[in-house]
Amino acid sequence: MPVLSRDRSGNRTRVLVIDDSASVRQTMTAILEQDPELHVIASAADPFAAAKIIQQEVPDVITLDVEMPRMDGITFLRKLMSQCPVPVVMCSSLTEEGSETLLQAMEAGAVDVILKPQIGVADHLVEHHMEICDVVKAAARARIRGRSARPVTKVVPEKKLTADAVLPPPTSRAMSRTTEKVVCIGASTGGTEALREVLTALPANAPGIVVVQHMPEAFTKAFAKRLNGLCEVDVKEAEDGDPVLRGHVLIAPGGRHMMLERQGARYHVSIKDGPLVSRHRPSVDVLFRSAARSAGSNAIGVIMTGMGDDGARGLLEMKEARARTFAQDEATSIVFGMPKEAIARGAADHIVPLGSIAREVLQAAAA
Repeated sequence: MPVLSRDRSGNRTRVLVIDDSASVRQTMTAILEQDPELHVIASAADPFAAAKIIQQEVPDVITLDVEMPRMDGITFLRKLMSQCPVPVVMCSSLTEEGSETLLQAMEAGAVDVILKPQIGVADHLVEHHMEICDVVKAAARARIRGRSARPVTKVVPEKKLTADAVLPPPTSRAMSRTTEKVVCIGASTGGTEALREVLTALPANAPGIVVVQHMPEAFTKAFAKRLNGLCEVDVKEAEDGDPVLRGHVLIAPGGRHMMLERQGARYHVSIKDGPLVSRHRPSVDVLFRSAARSAGSNAIGVIMTGMGDDGARGLLEMKEARARTFAQDEATSIVFGMPKEAIARGAADHIVPLGSIAREVLQAAAA
């Protein structure tokens, strides 16, 4: 039976929790209700019960389990997006098969992902309560087709580490010229589909590209594999020491930082553990700072759709190191957080729509 809350707090983001596990519904509700910006209007055990709730009140965000009785989450998501588009955060177990399913969910319109272990789910959710609330709040700010933007209150971010926690700021200018350019891209919420659009538009001889997309562990490998099947460039999850080569794209592995390093006139990546930077690991700020230190004017920086400010400081450091820098525009960003912050800091040389990023990057590399 669906549980409908009577608290109708108008200034809080209204969340509908859909999961066939009663303990998960209870834990998720408790976690989200602890955040003063979130309010769970209801919980439901399956999509049929959820549909009845949505007929009474359309939520701002839905958290949706993948495996449920009577109708699976992907089927419900597709129906929802065609009839009543609402930002959806998918929940699934951390397995290889689950990763493939979640990629299908992102293609079907899901905004982000919350991963659940196969055992100890409730304890895991409690341990990651801050991350879960951040994901849900970011989803609430997402632009969903057929749904007008909802006014939001300004969020005051908690104190967070900068890239100083992983590597020091640039102190000298990198070698002015090499034989190759290197493109550094950072994205978060909405970035999986945005990256697909950019990377599928690139030719097989595109300059070497390194990407940080905020993703959980074990998700990036499946993401890279899927992109590799769609793109002319070769795409793979990065491993420590991988060279940055023309026609190749390296995706930072979830849960680890990726840095650009240099030996002579060639580049490679370094994959390292470390603290969360800007509340993320991998962090866009870490990648961008490493590019400023190692590549300088040979680098091209691109910051794309995402919640928060990760990458804004690093893009400015790249610009100060004479790299060419780009930010995705507001109209085509699912969440105009990271690009907006970079633009506000004066870090972006150019503000471009998603459909023009590939072309702009190729022109900058050829200049």
